[in-house]
Amino acid sequence: MDEDIRSFDDDDSTKDRQFVTALARGLEILRCFRPGEAALSNSEMAKRTGMPKPTISRLTYTLTRLGYLNYSPDQGRYQLGAGVLALGHTLLANLDVRKLAHAGMQQLAEYAQCSVAIGIRDRLNMVYVEACRGSAAVTLRREAGSRIPLATTAMGKAYLCGLAQGERDFLMDHIRLQTEVNWPRIKADIEQGFKDYQDRGFCLSSGIWDANISAVGVPLVYADSAKTMAFNCGGPAFLLPRERLVEDLGPRLVQLVRNVEVNMGRHID
Repeated sequence: MDEDIRSFDDDDSTKDRQFVTALARGLEILRCFRPGEAALSNSEMAKRTGMPKPTISRLTYTLTRLGYLNYSPDQGRYQLGAGVLALGHTLLANLDVRKLAHAGMQQLAEYAQCSVAIGIRDRLNMVYVEACRGSAAVTLRREAGSRIPLATTAMGKAYLCGLAQGERDFLMDHIRLQTEVNWPRIKADIEQGFKDYQDRGFCLSSGIWDANISAVGVPLVYADSAKTMAFNCGGPAFLLPRERLVEDLGPRLVQLVRNVEVNMGRHID
């Protein structure tokens, strides 16, 4: 089964009488699709989810009837339908933080000539819900919807810093299970991120995910931790030495997030 598709709580869900397995399986089908993949067959989705092909066929038929998938008889393959787009648009439209933060994000992106983004968690990834970039020719080209790892990025580590201890431990345990032999190194890096956040108010990228990218990350903490998200500011490593991240961009990103919290009426001392 594809690691990105596997649910965190497969074992626990079978014991939960409120858990609707058929619904969960249908949603796993929609998760199979990735950027750059226009269409998938039932066989490819069965391989990614670990579900039997007859089950996949019934689910794709149902999702097609509901408008969440489109089917091409000529190709024998499925594409995401307008129903999925409508759900995503509704999510983004209801995130007030995007409107409140956009001007400040764009200002910082222009100042730093790099990228500034907001991300929310999806399992063991962070997904961009807003992204701004400076006008420089050399910068990161990630838009809303882009996915980056939770465990090994400045944004992901910042998100972990914003969680309550119990939720953080839950995710750390799943990161450990996923990373296996690399866990000691990743754990040490995450713990350094916790220390950086305590000392400076932001986390730093360390090159574990991509040695060519440098970034800082800051969490936006809500009283309801389910809404916690994180900001980052980053770009090509050769343009963003550690000294600039620590002394300049990190503090600026912290101030940006504090301003957003104030504007949202949820400032946290």
